[in-house]
Amino acid sequence: MDTIKRNEIKVGQYVAIVLKSKQTSGILTVGVVKRILTKPTEHPHGIKVMLEDGRVGRVREVRDKNE
Repeated sequence: MDTIKRNEIKVGQYVAIVLKSKQTSGILTVGVVKRILTKPTEHPHGIKVMLEDGRVGRVREVRDKNE
């Protein structure tokens, strides 16, 4: 799996994340990025973000609004 770099993620962008509680199942949650929490440019498990609704997880996919 290619890792998504921090510079590919923008505040206000739609992303699919995996929540900490869903890591084993891999279930994705879609939302809009409120904050980028990971400081390094890349992370082996994915860049951690906070969605507008307050949920936190690691980015697995960057998505269009219509997906």
